[in-house]
Amino acid sequence: MSIELETLQLTDAELELILISSEPGDPARNRVPAYNFEMRVGGERVGSISLRLGHTEFIEKYAGHIGYGVDYPFRGHRYAARACKLLFPIAKQHGFSVLWITCNPENVASRRTCERAGGQLIDIVDLPPETEMYKEGERQKCRYRFVL
Repeated sequence: MSIELETLQLTDAELELILISSEPGDPARNRVPAYNFEMRVGGERVGSISLRLGHTEFIEKYAGHIGYGVDYPFRGHRYAARACKLLFPIAKQHGFSVLWITCNPENVASRRTCERAGGQLIDIVDLPPETEMYKEGERQKCRYRFVL
């Protein structure tokens, strides 16, 4: 991961992404290198978002390149969709032309986030029983494609 994220302005008129950590990845656990950010508004944390830097089948079908969560009191402001859009230029700098974001079919808010961020629903796939997600009770993932 060679981009100097500390020098990038990851902000829109209100929302700011602050790099809090980076991870090297762990292929044995289906983990790829990743950047982890806090979403902040007015200096206050409103959620988190990660950009995963890999092209594995697991990432593209099940985990997605971007994972996000908005803290409960701050939901409804479209922070996740806005944060995704702020990460797209970084993904491009890492050579991505397409990104995938996945979510559970029953997660209507996350599905709307993907649509607001410009994603296209491609399919809904079954999770393999050997995955951690399946073992935690998840059964399917919606796959949204983002052409950068």
